[in-house]
Amino acid sequence: MNHSDKLRVGVILNDLAVATGREIGDAARFAEELGMEAVFMGDHLVPAVPYPDSVTVLATAAAATERIRVGFGVMVLALRPVAWAAKQVAALQQMSADRVVLGIGSSGEMHGRAAWDAVGVPFDERGRRTDESLALLPGLIAGKPTRVGGAEITIAPSASVPPIWIGGNSTVAIRRAARHGDAWYPSMITPEKVAASARRLAELAAEAGRPTPGVAVGGTVALGPDASSGVDELVRGLHEGYGLPLDEARRVPITGSPQQVADRLAEYAGAGVRHVVLGTAAGDWRRQWELVAQARELL
Repeated sequence: MNHSDKLRVGVILNDLAVATGREIGDAARFAEELGMEAVFMGDHLVPAVPYPDSVTVLATAAAATERIRVGFGVMVLALRPVAWAAKQVAALQQMSADRVVLGIGSSGEMHGRAAWDAVGVPFDERGRRTDESLALLPGLIAGKPTRVGGAEITIAPSASVPPIWIGGNSTVAIRRAARHGDAWYPSMITPEKVAASARRLAELAAEAGRPTPGVAVGGTVALGPDASSGVDELVRGLHEGYGLPLDEARRVPITGSPQQVADRLAEYAGAGVRHVVLGTAAGDWRRQWELVAQARELL
């Protein structure tokens, strides 16, 4: 792998769910100092555990840093009126000097239906509404006159449209990425499945007359002696929550020494992945980020 093709590594701020703004800023700067490509935040209105607003967290991270990108991992677009979502993304893109990565997903059964009921969006319509919003979102962000509902509106100030990563492992998500995405962004997936699905992604993009989107993968590391206890719980969650067969679920967490982590990351790079976004299992997230950075240098 030459330098220009080197796998780009981002980390998830999920361990800072109840952190203050200063702690979030400190974490983002720490990731920047380690040479990470990006910090990401998930998006949950009614989470199982305390979870702050993604836009606010990413704005805080952007204000505390200069280079590192700030990413949604992923924004549940259909929970929001598309015009408001575009306004938020445009503002974040302006404030961060074009450092946003806009991951977009439609959520699923594992996250429940309470959030959808709370905002009055039927759960079973989330896919259709996601597609409809994706068709409008780039134009809105860019400040183009766009008809939304019964009105033609223009968002100002406008912003450059950030790269759009379409989250999800399903065939629907792959089709959506081929139609709307700059990248396909599955999570908790093996390199073998990535490679097979990437071929289908290329076919669908060609049928749509679009360039083949890139591939980014979300994963989890459990590094260092104090993180090993979290692996069994993580595997159980992948099996029960994500529906992965147990043997496959055991292959998803990335463990071991920095060299072993680098070898695992190289498998994803060999499957066509150009970005990985890593959460951490139980343990010291700062130490785990340091070990990930060491592994990145070994690639």
